[in-house]
Order: sequence, then structure tokens, then C-alpha cells
Amino acid sequence: MPAKVIEIKAADDRRDVVHRAVQALAEGEIVAFPTETVYGLAVSALNPQAVHALRHAKGRPETNPFSLCVPGADILWDYVPSPSPLMSRLARRCWPGPVTLVMPCGEGSVVSRFSPEVHQAVSPSGLVGLRVPAHDLISEVMQFLPGPLALTSANRSGEPDAIHGKEVVEGLGDRVGLILDDGKCRYGLPSSVVKVEGNRFQMLRQGVVSESVLNHLSSYFVLFVCTGNTCRSPMAEVVMQKHLADKLGTTIDQLDQKGVLVASAGIAAYPGGRAAPEAISILGARGLDLTGHASQPLSDRLVEQADLILTMTSGHRDAILARWPDARDRVQTLNCDGRDIADPIGGSEDVYRQCLEQIESEIKLRVKDLDLDNLLPS
Repeated sequence: MPAKVIEIKAADDRRDVVHRAVQALAEGEIVAFPTETVYGLAVSALNPQAVHALRHAKGRPETNPFSLCVPGADILWDYVPSPSPLMSRLARRCWPGPVTLVMPCGEGSVVSRFSPEVHQAVSPSGLVGLRVPAHDLISEVMQFLPGPLALTSANRSGEPDAIHGKEVVEGLGDRVGLILDDGKCRYGLPSSVVKVEGNRFQMLRQGVVSESVLNHLSSYFVLFVCTGNTCRSPMAEVVMQKHLADKLGTTIDQLDQKGVLVASAGIAAYPGGRAAPEAISILGARGLDLTGHASQPLSDRLVEQADLILTMTSGHRDAILARWPDARDRVQTLNCDGRDIADPIGGSEDVYRQCLEQIESEIKLRVKDLDLDNLLPS
């Protein structure tokens, strides 16, 4: 029986499209979804019969597991109960997006509660591939489902990926229940598949995201935050870079190649502002350069990507948590006992120097306590 095809751009009511997709999945049908990479076939992973039908429609060997489509990075712990820092970092930075992360399930994973048939189909070796596509339609559908989707590309095994809805209709129209046609996919390339174990990752399939980009995404990122991003946080940024470089036996310029990124931002910063002259002067006397600094406001992207956010005051910390409460585990005051580091703006170089000394004493403690062997990718 031919599949029902819905052209997304021509649909009168988006909510009706979502409802029909949810209903089809609940009834055990195979649904073809557009994603940002290529079209995918999906069924409810809670339905063993649907998973079996998906394998038959795909013509896929039983030794080749399906990925699981999940709502977002915040559910990682349900599937990988003890994720390494690198696993958490890549999930936070890569999702939603064109990356499938393959990780060990571990004891207590939701995967262990699947039926034996589904468990074999998605995790035959104790690893599970998780994907959060960056496409609004599948994201909206996921909000109404009680569990994940088993997901695979919408083509017969061995055939080219489908990047147009019409290609799904031509290749699989009699094997699926519903095809959601949204025209051409954004990238037209498959997701990159990355295996992550501990603090190591391995590119299993290069797709949209290259290995060089993955190297950057896997870096440990420290972000300092003050108010205007012209004195305290820029000084902390450069001093942290210096002490981390010394600990790693490298130079500031080579830190990124060691898997470390350090930056700064301001709660109320204007983009492109220069560092305070006094800050430039006292750091220059130490051989550290702040002349190229350009201030930047704190943003969603910076907060989402930072592994550790260190604020100059408790007020800065509170302001961040008020806007980004999910970052609570990653936001701390630089001063370990919670005391504020006062703003030296308008003061003499001696005031700036005292501020720098306070910042550096705290950074030394932070760097000493960082377990870089565990935090940095290897």
C-alpha cells in the first residue's frame, strides 16, 4: 500500500502534521522524516514489531544497529548514566545537530529496559548511538512521544541517501506508512558518527562535521565573566592561559592544540571594546598581551559551550543562573570561598595590580586542582 505523503510547506496546519506523525508512530507505522542531513526512517523504539518492520523495510543486516533519536542533551544521563566529561561536552555542543554520538550504555541505562528485540537492534555490543536532529518537525513530534525513536537513513541498504522527499517516495513509498516531504535537506550529507569512550573519541564516519571541527568541539573551555569585559575577566583570561600553558608544557598560542580554550565575556559588555589601559599596562609588564582584546557580551552560545564559567562576583553568578538555570553545575565564583573580586574600574594602576594579584592567586589554585588528564581529550 503506498505511503501517505504530506508536503510540509503546503500544509495548512503544522499542528495537524505533528499530530498525524505522532499517531502514525503510536500505531507502529514507519515514518519518513526530513532532517538537516538526509531523510530518515523512524519508528517508536518502544514497539518491537515496529523496529522489526523498520529493519525489513531498510533491508538492513541484524548486525548493523539503529541509532536512537532523543529530544536533547539533557537526557544523556538517562542513556549513559555515567558520562565522561568529554561525552557531556560533545552532547552539549553537538546537539541538536548533524552528529551521532556512539557511547557505552552502562549499568542503569534506559536501554537496558527495552525489550530484548529492541535492545539487540539498537545496542548489540553495549554501545548506543544517540542523535538529536536539528529539524523543527522531528523535534516537535518528539515532545509528544513517551520514548525515543529508532532512526536510520531513508534508503534501502547500499543505496544512496535520500536528500529530497521525492526520493523517499520513489525508493520506499510502498514500505513506509507516512512520508513528511519538506523538500531538499539542508546539508544533503549524512551525520558524522563519533564513538566516545572516556576522554577519547574516534570518527567512525565523517559526514557534515569534519574531524578537525570535532577536535575543536572536544576542547575543554573555561569562560571568565565580569560586567563590562574590559578589565577583570580579560586579565583572568590571559593569566589562566599562561598558567595552563605552563602546566601543559606549551605556549599560550598552542593551548588550543592541547585541547584547551579560555575566553572572557561581560554581563553588560558592548562588543568590540578595548581592555582598560591599566590592565594592558600591568599585564604587559609581565610579558602578557592584552592589546588585541575585544570585549563581548555573554551569550547563549558561550554559556552552552563553556565547561567551567568563573565569575568575578556572586552577583554575576546569580545573574547567569537567573537566565541560564541549566548551567548551574558549571557556574562558580572565581574566588573559591565565594568572596567578590572588586571592580578596579576608575582606580590607579596599583588598584589594578592588587586586583590582578587576587585573580592570579585564585587561578593558581584552580589550575592546581584541575585534573587535565581526565578533562582533556586524548
